[in-house]
This record gives sequence, structure tokens and C-alpha cells, in this order.
Amino acid sequence: MERQVRRSDDDPRTAEQPDAIPILSVAELEADPHGVFRHYRPRMPFVAHEAGGFLVLRSRNVEQLMRDPRARATETAYPEMRGIHDGALFDLFEHGMLTANGTVHRRRRSPFTRTFAARLIEDLRPRIRATAEALVGSWMDEGEVDLVEHYTALIPARTIAGLLGLPQADIPHFTRLAYEVSRVLSFAFGPEDIPDLQAAAGELKDYVARLIEERRRAPGDDFLSRYRAEAEEASDLSPLEIIAQIVQLIIGGTDTTRVAGAMQVALLLQHREQWEAVCRDPALIPRAVTEALRFEPSAASSARLTQEDIALDGHVLPAGAVIILSTMSAMRDEQVYARPDVFDIHRTDHPRLHPVFGGGAHRCIGEALARAELEEGLAVLARHLPQLRLTGAMPKLQGHSGIRRIDRMCVTSGTPRMLRATLDAGWPQTMRLDK
Repeated sequence: MERQVRRSDDDPRTAEQPDAIPILSVAELEADPHGVFRHYRPRMPFVAHEAGGFLVLRSRNVEQLMRDPRARATETAYPEMRGIHDGALFDLFEHGMLTANGTVHRRRRSPFTRTFAARLIEDLRPRIRATAEALVGSWMDEGEVDLVEHYTALIPARTIAGLLGLPQADIPHFTRLAYEVSRVLSFAFGPEDIPDLQAAAGELKDYVARLIEERRRAPGDDFLSRYRAEAEEASDLSPLEIIAQIVQLIIGGTDTTRVAGAMQVALLLQHREQWEAVCRDPALIPRAVTEALRFEPSAASSARLTQEDIALDGHVLPAGAVIILSTMSAMRDEQVYARPDVFDIHRTDHPRLHPVFGGGAHRCIGEALARAELEEGLAVLARHLPQLRLTGAMPKLQGHSGIRRIDRMCVTSGTPRMLRATLDAGWPQTMRLDK
């Protein structure tokens, strides 16, 4: 299928561009997103999506539109395009910071900026490291373990629970709901899935509302207590806005990092010489995290809504269109990265700001926390389990937009019980990842 999109006359390559933009199906995008993006990226700046809107493919265009005032956050345009016009799911878009613009966005985001400042997140590293150490210690002698369920999902879940003052016993409940609700950020759901997504969003909303009410009755020394008190004292956020920000924080603080944590380990184990290099030299860990986030990102895109016609490389994005800024495609752009389809932790062509965390006013507020969790989680595995190996097939991330998905990732520690004390005693203190 093809969709007619006007061409712009202000680009010298206009004569080389076709008039029609292909409309890609969910099936072909889900089957091989990298292959699809690789095919179309040199040919056209964007493609149409069968569910509506356009996928922007090229790095320079994605970076431009992240900051372009003509492309604003979607507010409620995205759920409405997908047939969601009310309910708890709709409330997340209507009242959340991620989809807001201007002063509304700043008002909803500002209570979080101090807590998630990079300097304060650095102080969390010892706690994150201790969590990772305890998790590894609980299963390192077992023959086989699902690294997602028993490690990479629990590090961010326990960290966000600690930050918000959530009971550790609640982790299975709120993470299950977060993983379900996050599906709405992808195109891989149909009308038949919306009732289940609405139910999960409603449960998560009710869970957060109960927590906030508990903090009102009995405040504690935690972020949630301070956030509730400050927001209500300032009277600049409605009750629904207060709930929506915490719901979005739980989703963003658990799902993306569990996926990224597993995939970075899988990629290193697949490229054994790079895994061994990281085990020998922990100074390579931040570079390994950066490259894994580029090569197989857990968050594939950001969405915007065009306010007017926008010319891109000879074509025109029409006003009023939902555009999916595909950072997943942009981070394999041949115009930016040498050998983009090669995983290489030694590459030197990463941009100063990692595209996976977005750009402009909506750049991810949790970037420093995500990096701390990913780096410390990888460091503990490299320290204790240099013989770690995949026991099944290489896991494959699913999804071409929004938050991507991962299933089981089975590994074996390859570490005889008798070597534990030797490994623990033999790791030089000077090789720690502390900043």
C-alpha cells in the first residue's frame, strides 16, 4: 500500500524522491524492524504506519523533530488515534508529563527534577550495587536461571520501590501491571486488547491512589510523601495529575531498564571477546551500556504531533499528524555510525547525548538512574560470573515502537560453588565502578 504525501520543492534531492510513501503493516515491522528500517532509510525520510501516523527514520530528522516547536508532545492525540477516548489509559495521556506541552509539562515535571538529578543518583549507586550483589548471591550456584525474572527485572523494581517508599512485597503486583500498561505505548495491540489494558491501568491507578492516601494519613521519609505534600501545598496539580505522574514514573522506572539490562548482557555474551574484555576491565562498562542501548534499545521511539506542514528531505509531513520518531532506526543510521549493524563497545562515534533518552524538553528525566542501574548490574555480573553463558537461543527484542518486549533469557553461571570465595576475594578494589 502507498499513501500520497506532498513533496517539498526546497530540497535539491526532490527529483530523486518518489511521490508515494509506503504504508507499512504491523506484521512486517514486528517481524524484522531493523531490516525494514535499513531498507527504507536511504530511500525516504519517513514511512506511513497502517495504524496511523508516520515513522521518521533518519537520525538528523529525528534529532531535529525532538526539538522542533512545530512538533509538539501528542497530549491525547495518540490514544484517540488508537480508539481510546476515556478510562484510566486515557487519563495517563491527558494528565501525565510525558505527553504534555509548555507550562503544563514544566509544572508536572518540576517536582521530579531534584530527585533525579545526576549528582543525587550517583549517591544511589552503592544501594543499587548491594541489590545486585544480593540477587546474584541468591542464584549464582544454580545450574540455570532466567536472568530477566531473577535479576534485570528486580534491580529497577527494587530501586524504584526504595525511592518511592513502596513495600518490597508489592513489587510483583505493580511490576505486572506496569508491564501490561506499557503495551499501550507500542503499536502491537489491537482493539480486542484495549479492555485488558484499561483494566491494568485502572488497577495501577487505584494502587497509586491508595499509596498517596496512606502517605496523607501517615507521611514517611520517602519521595512519595514529600511529593504528595509539596504538590498539595502548592495546589498546582490536580489529584489526577498527582496520580498520573507516579504511575508514569513506575512504568518508566521498571519496564525499560529490565529489558535493557537483559539485552546488554545477551549482546556481550554473544560477542564473547567483548564480554571477556569487560570482565578484565570494568572501565569498559559504561561504554558497553552505551553501545547496547544503541544496538538494541529497549525504548524504540518517541511520539510527536505536527502543528503545521513540515518539510523533510523532499517530502512533507502534514499538519495534525502523529509522528513516531524512531530512535531505533536513527541509531543504525549509516550517515552517523560506522558499521551501524555491528555491535562494538569500542566504537568512538556515539553522539554526546544518547538518542535513546530522547531530546529537547522531554528528554528522559530518569537517564542518570537508568545508567546507574545498567552499569552496576553489569558490573556485578562481570565481577562474580565471568563464565556466564546463555543456555538457550539468543533472546530477541520484540517491538518497533514504544517500549519493546523481551521474554525469558536463560543463563548458567558456569561458576562452581568452591570458586565463590576465590572470586569474591580476588576482585581488586581499584577496579570498582564507583565514579
